[in-house]
Amino acid sequence: MLPYLGLGGTGTVFIFLTRLGRLLVGTTIVIAVTSVMGFNTLTTSPTSLVASHHQAPSNSTLVLVLVNSTDGSAHWGQKVTFTVSTTKTTEPHVSLACSQSGTVVYRAETGYYSGYPWPWTQTMTLSSYAWTGGAASCTATLYYFSGAKTVTVTTLTFPVLA
Repeated sequence: MLPYLGLGGTGTVFIFLTRLGRLLVGTTIVIAVTSVMGFNTLTTSPTSLVASHHQAPSNSTLVLVLVNSTDGSAHWGQKVTFTVSTTKTTEPHVSLACSQSGTVVYRAETGYYSGYPWPWTQTMTLSSYAWTGGAASCTATLYYFSGAKTVTVTTLTFPVLA
């Protein structure tokens, strides 16, 4: 038989004195007290933000470079690259995705470090078999690999004109 604390009366309440019962009662009391006092807010350090897949502050920049623009804007069919700087990793990567009306029509990924095996992929042409013309919205993402995880450092969104 399990020991219990019985409170008399016709509506007897039993609080079982098992580990689980004590844990549930204790947790309920802590939640109630901290909610009333306002202590149940979440605070984190920058390192815990990285571990939880959120962006962490860093000294990082991701700058769009228009290779062959004549008017200072990105246009369909033109070439772009990026200037990348980060203190988070020695092997930064950039992913570029462009969409028209919510449909991804272009995607490219490349490394921006000296040992990357395909440095010629750092210049990207804004067109594809699915993107045969017209304006689009593009997002470049600066990221790196940490073991099996992909960590986003920063993003840059820019329009591409027709």
